[in-house]
Amino acid sequence: MKRRHIVQIAAATLAAPAFTAQAQTFPVKPVKLLVAFPAGGPTDITMRVLADNASKILGQPVIVENKPGAGGTLPAQQLQTAAPDGYTVAQIPLGVFRLPYTTKINWDPVKDISYVLNVTGYAFGLVVPADSPLKTWMHFVAWAKANPGKLSYGSTGTMTSPHLTMELIAQKLGLELLHVPYKGSADLMQSVLGGNLMAAADSTGFAPQVEAGKLRVLNTWGAERLAKFPDAPTLKELGLDMVQNSPFGIGAPKGTPPAVVKRLHDAFKRAMEQDSYKTALARYDMVPMYMSTTAYQKFAQDTFTKEKALVEKLGLAKAS
Repeated sequence: MKRRHIVQIAAATLAAPAFTAQAQTFPVKPVKLLVAFPAGGPTDITMRVLADNASKILGQPVIVENKPGAGGTLPAQQLQTAAPDGYTVAQIPLGVFRLPYTTKINWDPVKDISYVLNVTGYAFGLVVPADSPLKTWMHFVAWAKANPGKLSYGSTGTMTSPHLTMELIAQKLGLELLHVPYKGSADLMQSVLGGNLMAAADSTGFAPQVEAGKLRVLNTWGAERLAKFPDAPTLKELGLDMVQNSPFGIGAPKGTPPAVVKRLHDAFKRAMEQDSYKTALARYDMVPMYMSTTAYQKFAQDTFTKEKALVEKLGLAKAS
């Protein structure tokens, strides 16, 4: 037993410098950043700026690959089969933490991801075409009550934060809405502008269309009104005691060496502090929202617990 213990200590001693050396040389090739939504939307646009900034800091390209669909959870799922070497990282939207409650999976969103850092979060709201007869939220509610199941709204996917928030609102107000899921903001905006939907619940990726006079904001979902849409009331102002924001960050495969996680953390933290990233975020009423590796891991655990309660309240939990 003593001999085995000595061998184990020796192995650990030899492994420690290897991890340190790996971190010092990392990266020696491009890093792949999986983004959960399609090209051209606000997530893609802002994450590409972040990736470009991080590329300069790391000395290797950070290449964005879009993996839309499944409510934004595909990148996290792909981490489960990626090598834990730091060369594949992924955006982790909030929907990842509710996945086990709605779908049968064989991995744990808290334990099976190495959380690197949180970078920002979405601001949300509800928009309608500028020529819609639904001029205000009161018009929206009245029409929905008079036409159960006929008021169509789109979101960026089933079980995403916009979808679940709208379902919670509908539950509170006794509304029956027709939900139409899309893979991301770009597709959703095309559909509502094309007259295929009566409304869209989304992050503020709709800002350019609102500013162009093509869409109108009925409400926003933060604690306070958004500076870009000062006339749009919050849900709280409308009598709904709700605030919805959706932090997201970057994760790596489980088992990624801590020194490599730290190298990624430090690079992306510097990348998110640059003016180019702040400017890209501001276009969509988003701001840098930093959480350290430790804080982001705790956020993952806390959110995992909270999302279970929300899914169960809406009656959307999978059958056991």
